[in-house]
Amino acid sequence: MRRPTIPDLAEAAGVSIATVNRVLSGAGNVRLATRERVQQAAEEIGFYGLGSIQARVSAARPKLRFGVLLLQPHRPFYRNIASAMEEAATNAAGAEIELRIEFLEDLSPQNVADRALALAEDCHAICLTAAVHPVVTEALERIQSRGIPVFAFVSQISVTGQMSYIGLDNWKVGRTSAWTFANICKAPGKIGILMGNPRYRNQEMNETGFRSYFREHAPDFTLLEPISTFESAAVAQEMTEKLLAEHPDLAGLYISGGGISGALSALRASGRAGQMVVVGYDLTEVTRAALLDGTMTLVISHPLARLARDAIDGMIRACSSPGSNQTSIAPFEIYTRENI
Repeated sequence: MRRPTIPDLAEAAGVSIATVNRVLSGAGNVRLATRERVQQAAEEIGFYGLGSIQARVSAARPKLRFGVLLLQPHRPFYRNIASAMEEAATNAAGAEIELRIEFLEDLSPQNVADRALALAEDCHAICLTAAVHPVVTEALERIQSRGIPVFAFVSQISVTGQMSYIGLDNWKVGRTSAWTFANICKAPGKIGILMGNPRYRNQEMNETGFRSYFREHAPDFTLLEPISTFESAAVAQEMTEKLLAEHPDLAGLYISGGGISGALSALRASGRAGQMVVVGYDLTEVTRAALLDGTMTLVISHPLARLARDAIDGMIRACSSPGSNQTSIAPFEIYTRENI
């Protein structure tokens, strides 16, 4: 079999021979997308100069440093986000990405603001999960005023459209959770609600959608006042134990926020696991086990691989188009014990 030639590569890539020659020589007047198309064609046909093309394409890509600020590292959900972000950065087509990921143990507004400001000093764009607080908002506005794009991940920070958001439609998440209780509970009853922290806008919107569905379609249910777990498993366990003791007739438990492992431990210890409808978020080892043993009824999950790609691609575009909004809303995933 003869060795593929430059004309063969031009035909496979759908470009002219002159364009292939410019890519091989490293000429600056070739768009990055065209270089990448030539590289892909070279890989497919086994072109002898593939290594040279790869080097030219790599050199032509912008070099960008992105900062990612996530919550506590002991929480599986945020470790999974970090892994998804790293993979998305490695596979990004539009730029060479250096990713700096930091986890926050101290979730106080001042610490979140300080860490975001420090990260922005050395990054072209930042992406973070944070509660809404004036101290945090002021810091992020300062970062944006310096031309550094800020992306809210999982939980919205600004509703004005001036800060890109990568996540779910949390109002729909809440209504879907409510639909589960209304259609699976054997009869209307009391529904307990655990929230991590209402300053996280995604949790606030979850509850809003949740209550709106019941008002509209299932008014015979009684929704108890939400109890904050402060994103702590220990607090969630204590609050769930208290909830079960005070409401022995509880028909369901809605876990919207951090601390879900503690709530599940309390349910198992009470002997009432599997006897009520329980809905929570994100498929992890903890929630997978709870679905399998019947402690949980349904899990609504973030499609982390897609959200990570959207975040990385959005930050690349935002760096080339300052001031643009790169908000991306992804469809959520639904799991029961029958489809995990």
